Amino acid sequence: MPKTEHIEIKEGRFARLEAIEWWNQDLLARTRVLVIGAGALGNEVIKNLAMLGVGHVVVVDMDNVEISNLSRSILFRESDEGQAKAKCAAQSARQIYHGLEIMPVVGNVMSDVGLGFFRWADVVIGALDNREARVFVNSVCARLSKPWFDGGIEVLQGIVRGFAPPRTACYECTMSQVDWDLVNKRRSCSLLARRALANHGTPTTPTTASIIGAMQVAEMVKHLHGLPAMLGQGLVFDGAGHSSYTVTYPVNPECPWHDAPLVVESLDQADSNTPLSVIWETAIRRLGALDAIDLARELVERLECSSCNHVVSVMKPAEKIREDQLRCPKCKEECAPVFVHSIHPGSELLGKTPREIGLPAWDIVWARHGEECLGLEIAGDNPFVGDAKKPENEKRENFFEEQSK
Repeated sequence: MPKTEHIEIKEGRFARLEAIEWWNQDLLARTRVLVIGAGALGNEVIKNLAMLGVGHVVVVDMDNVEISNLSRSILFRESDEGQAKAKCAAQSARQIYHGLEIMPVVGNVMSDVGLGFFRWADVVIGALDNREARVFVNSVCARLSKPWFDGGIEVLQGIVRGFAPPRTACYECTMSQVDWDLVNKRRSCSLLARRALANHGTPTTPTTASIIGAMQVAEMVKHLHGLPAMLGQGLVFDGAGHSSYTVTYPVNPECPWHDAPLVVESLDQADSNTPLSVIWETAIRRLGALDAIDLARELVERLECSSCNHVVSVMKPAEKIREDQLRCPKCKEECAPVFVHSIHPGSELLGKTPREIGLPAWDIVWARHGEECLGLEIAGDNPFVGDAKKPENEKRENFFEEQSK
């Protein structure tokens, strides 16, 4: 009797996904995603991106792992306590899928993340816990015409929203007067009061984070494949009664983020150490003349004490000023910040570099002449271009350490 051979057929890693009629695994492998937030919600988003075989991810978070995070964050372990959330999440995601190129960014999206990261991304996913950061992310995505999917969670409730300005409603279109009052109240607070307001946590559960994070990534997958996705729309999830419902957001005619996206030009030879005067001259060559270079973020030029008139030059984003720096060294009263939003002809700042005035690496500045506006990407900082001999993850992990020296 002839011997029977047993042939074992093994399925590939993504075989069950590729069995979906419209699925394109190569598309996901090429996809670049910027994830902002690596807390409970961000953990679920990053986990799902790794399991789906998404090829390129940047994850941004400014906080460190605490023991209380372990009840809601699948990518963290007890041994991670005190370590940066972004780095721990990236390390765990690589263990899920070794083909994932993931770069952790330890910092605040409003002060430490250059707009080049947004331009690099195909999709932005927000796992944020405050309105001010969402307003900032929304403004950048609108300027660069990047779709983004926002998620929010609290206890058994959650919300998923997708935005693709200028084509659809954006995050600001969804904001009520109450929302704006809260944002403006925070902005009008002293910097010390802002710090106090920032030190809070939102109560939530891992189950709600799992549901909302999964929905965000599902909407991203649909959008990438050209399927109808939740853009200009939202879904409100009520885990207590499961009375979820969808919302379609109209474009607010007074919202500033629905003009055509601005043109951005890469300055490959300019980096964080290039004098701003050189970037200024480049802008003049492109536009013929120049009124100002606008910055995408608030920088504090100096701190002034109203009690004793002492002045301290700082040139940093507000988020990067230490609490002890906000107290006058002479009288110990709180100092008031003087902000700078633009650089004008003859400014002393033209003699400095982007790094020296507090701009993050790989940022974009906006050259303005009359009604013309041109984005200038300081592309010499791009961590995805450079020494081909270094492993990609090593090169990117070292990026911010090099920039902070």
